Amino acid sequence: MKLATRIALSVTVVVPLLVLAAGLLVLGLVTRDLHQQQDARLRDRASAVLPDVRALLAADVKGRPKVEQNQHRKVLGDALDAGVRVRGADGSVVLEGGPQPADPARLPERTPEGPVTVRSKGHAWRVLAVPVAGAAPGTLWLVTPASATDPQLVAVRGRVLLVALVSAPVSGLIAYGLAGRATASVRRLSRRAAALDPRAGAAAFATAPTDIAEVDELSAAIGQLLARYDEQAVRTAQALETARSFSSAASHELRTPLMSMRTDLDVLAAHPDLSPGERAEVVRDLQADHARLLELLTALRMLARGDLVEASAFGPLDLAELVDAAVADTVRRRPQARLSAELPAELRVLGWEAGLRILLDNLLANAVTHGHRPDEPPVVVVRLRAAGGYAVLTVDDSGPGVPPGEREAVFGRFHHRPGSPGSGLGLTLVAQQAALHGGTVTIGEAPGTAGARFEVRLPLSAPDAPVPPVASRRDWISRGG
Repeated sequence: MKLATRIALSVTVVVPLLVLAAGLLVLGLVTRDLHQQQDARLRDRASAVLPDVRALLAADVKGRPKVEQNQHRKVLGDALDAGVRVRGADGSVVLEGGPQPADPARLPERTPEGPVTVRSKGHAWRVLAVPVAGAAPGTLWLVTPASATDPQLVAVRGRVLLVALVSAPVSGLIAYGLAGRATASVRRLSRRAAALDPRAGAAAFATAPTDIAEVDELSAAIGQLLARYDEQAVRTAQALETARSFSSAASHELRTPLMSMRTDLDVLAAHPDLSPGERAEVVRDLQADHARLLELLTALRMLARGDLVEASAFGPLDLAELVDAAVADTVRRRPQARLSAELPAELRVLGWEAGLRILLDNLLANAVTHGHRPDEPPVVVVRLRAAGGYAVLTVDDSGPGVPPGEREAVFGRFHHRPGSPGSGLGLTLVAQQAALHGGTVTIGEAPGTAGARFEVRLPLSAPDAPVPPVASRRDWISRGG
């Protein structure tokens, strides 16, 4: 059932009920007003006939029949359509005329607060009892049927029913027309949504404001839904591309160590009589190739993880604490290296904790591996400071340095220095994480030595930053550095 039809049916039912409820209220008020008017007329007539009633009672006491007859006519004439009953002090009825209850005993002796209702043999009467003072005391009753107001009440009741009956179809038709007009924008929005090409995305659903809050809210909600769908579609495509690139890179880079391992295994299988020294050499080659495979797979996994990280993973972090922990872990793994760190008490950035640890671990591992002269232990100095709204991290080593012509190339994927034991992805991971965090990484010369200086700049955490910085480039595993 259409919304307009539902509204029309609801109005068709509700409006007559409201009319009837209002009619009942009006009927009660009209009934009260009519009774008040009836009571006021009884009081007015009592005031009008009271002098004649006194004269009537005085004539009755003095035995003057002609005067009494004249007063009878005057009292009945002044009472108009009201019933009249006059009783003397001795209890005798002096005058009785007009409509009144069949049982006079039902009439009250006093009505100090005004007319009252008396019921007698199925009929209701409004009765006003007025004591008559003077030389000839007595009691005056004025009576009028309570049903005298019934014709007016019947007329009001009939009009209320007529309005209720007429309001049902009329209000239903009006409500249907208004509801149809009000829902026209929703129908247009529905047709646009139904005709939308899924490949067009949220941009094709842009609509002009209709000045109807509910329709504009629904349109905005659909647009946001399509935008999220587009974003997820992009992320899904990116994830698929990352997975394909991971498989391609892994198969390409793993071919050499796997072939080397296969050769070593063939040698062991074909020559069971190898000398212990030769066998040990082959086993060492196998172990080295195995370690290289693990390192390569781990680095590729980290690179893919960085390409797929969500913005929700970012939050405020103490970079000084992370650097201190990374330096301690490197010293524990490479006890022969001499590392020193100059760190502030606290330096906060918006970042992904796992990603920053990847950056720090690979940066320190690169410095320890390449930052020393032959037959000399690695000497690495790590410094962290704040400058110009950035956290500046420098890692200085005592190695041969990086020639200016190669400083950009070292961040490329699978870039190897001759004789390097690594996977060629360590500095790529450093560059990826620096970019993801809205920062940069550069290579220069360490002051006072010929070694290399790696400098990483990351934006400091602003207290009112609404969202963490997330780089737009997310293709490090598929395109490399």
